[in-house]
Amino acid sequence: MSGISLLGLGAMGLPMSEVLLARGRQLTVWNRTAAKAEALAARGAIVAATPADAATAVTLTVLPDLGDVVAVVDGSAERGGADGLRAGWRAAGIARPVLVVMGTVSPTAVRAYANELAAEGIRLVDAPLSGGVIGAREARLSIMVGGESADVAPLLPLLGELGSTVRHMGSSGSGALAKACNQMIVASSIAAISEAMLLARQSGLDRAALLELISGGLAGSEILRQKGQNWVTESFEPGGMAEYQLKDLNFALASAADVGVDLPVAATTRGLFSALVDAGDGGLDHTGVFRELERRAFGPAHGSGARA
Repeated sequence: MSGISLLGLGAMGLPMSEVLLARGRQLTVWNRTAAKAEALAARGAIVAATPADAATAVTLTVLPDLGDVVAVVDGSAERGGADGLRAGWRAAGIARPVLVVMGTVSPTAVRAYANELAAEGIRLVDAPLSGGVIGAREARLSIMVGGESADVAPLLPLLGELGSTVRHMGSSGSGALAKACNQMIVASSIAAISEAMLLARQSGLDRAALLELISGGLAGSEILRQKGQNWVTESFEPGGMAEYQLKDLNFALASAADVGVDLPVAATTRGLFSALVDAGDGGLDHTGVFRELERRAFGPAHGSGARA
């Protein structure tokens, strides 16, 4: 696999690009905000002016939503699609390109889009990530892959450079569904930790000491390792944003409805994140659901670090 490209240099895409460049990969990058892409030129990246210029045989997208992926494939209406990946693949004479969708997307929607692109000879593999910004920097991501075996197998060495755990979960949409399951656990765990830390604070416990204790026992987790200090300091600068966590829970509950499964814990957790976003706090880290629990405990004037 020679040239590859990565579109979307946000919180996850940027460190992933840095990892690939450090491993000697020939990498073309594109980002809507060009300055982020240009900063990688000194590390050896080829900076594309448009998605069309970033069209390679294997194209990774690390974008927030499937709509963003569709937009970079189609290109802009103003330019008649000439700046999109589809036009770029065609101009470069790339037959049967592979589009790897690494953002968190709807399992149902990505499956439908994969079928749509397949009719054009474009192969889509869904490969969402878990592990957060730290996991991306350290190349310790979990990558959940959905797609045809013939399309997935050649990608595994590349994905293995980005993640420590890479699994092919099945046909198209299976990676996205695995990510929805993952995000149910992440969200409910964060909500439970937030409740515990709120109880500890109001009871006068040393939260730093509590964090050390629970991290060493059965309740220990990667969430606590990466984000535990958020609850100690009550600083919720975004890593994984709360509004994206809500989106993930919506995907999980929609998938559950498709197969007739009731998910009461996920539904309750979604209610917390929905209220957090409605209160204008969707830009907080998902650990910021602590603020919503404060509001529920002490009233709407709270939720900003105030004590009862």
